[in-house]
Amino acid sequence: MSAGPAARLASLDAFRGFAIASMVLVNNPGDWGHLYAPLGHAAWNGWTFTDLVFPFFLFAAGVSMAISIERRASAGDGPRTLMASIARRAAVIFLVGLALNLFPAFDPSTLRIPGVLQRIALCIVIAAPFAIYARTRSIAIGIALLLAAYAILMLWVPVPGPDGVVAAGALEPGRDFGAWLDRRLLAGHLWAQSRTWDPEGLVSTLPAACSVLFGVVTGRWLRDQPSDLATSAALLGAGAIALGAGLVADDLFMPINKNLWTPSFCIFMTGWALVFFAAFHAAMDARTFARRALLPLTIYGMNALFIFALSGFVARLLNLHDMKARLYAPLQALAIAPENASLLFAIAFDLAMLAVAWLMWKKKWFVKA
Repeated sequence: MSAGPAARLASLDAFRGFAIASMVLVNNPGDWGHLYAPLGHAAWNGWTFTDLVFPFFLFAAGVSMAISIERRASAGDGPRTLMASIARRAAVIFLVGLALNLFPAFDPSTLRIPGVLQRIALCIVIAAPFAIYARTRSIAIGIALLLAAYAILMLWVPVPGPDGVVAAGALEPGRDFGAWLDRRLLAGHLWAQSRTWDPEGLVSTLPAACSVLFGVVTGRWLRDQPSDLATSAALLGAGAIALGAGLVADDLFMPINKNLWTPSFCIFMTGWALVFFAAFHAAMDARTFARRALLPLTIYGMNALFIFALSGFVARLLNLHDMKARLYAPLQALAIAPENASLLFAIAFDLAMLAVAWLMWKKKWFVKA
């Protein structure tokens, strides 16, 4: 069966659902002080399972963008129409992210302007012109140029750190070029836990957009391939190459670091995305034996951004008036390790979000932005 523009990749919905379900899981433990190591971000350099999930979503967004643009172009939508539509969608995503950051304090003076949804919106806006106007080879060149521009800024432009000491290439919390620029432009509106830098800062959005563009390249390639095991194997092979390249870059160039979204992180996580996506593709498109078993992830993936935004709102709501503490208390009282109680709460929260996604799927309610 051809995976042409009109075909829907079952694996893409499930892969996107896996990314969002994982994001909801790791964002909502019962107790942040009791986490299994894979369910927390790496402290700085390095990576854990948790560091996979945001790049996975951006990669999936790129694959989806390539297929959607091809389908809409075939239906007669011109480049300007496509760009305007994508820009409107990105604006909605950005504003929803800001609204979530405002809740429940509603204090613009302390509003965190960056955020996960805001980064998704900016990455979509950066990637869209490439996906609409550029050939695949030009997109590859664009990825290289964006990563090079990021590296030049981060490694060779001297900037003062929070202590006033000027240095170039200081890839430490709050001391890099991106952190300096964020403080200059967004002072008082950065991540509250650091205040001197933000994990979704402006400069690191450039390599994050490359994660989307790697997805665009993959989506363009997939639309012309048969949905067979050879295609799955090619995805797996490309993933292995990217993993190797990321490790080499980590060793020789810049460390794998999610907070900075270094080029090594971007390439390495693209490798993992291709490996996981290859497995989904083999089990759901090349073969169909896992479609029923993975239906919950497919359901999650069909309203992914809505469910993620809803999970953020509910999490903030539960923190009001100690509602979360009251819900979590029965799990804490069980004769189990605190890490298990914390994980059970996260799983229960994820299942509650799945119930909402399932209801929307049954009613055929699909929110595109």
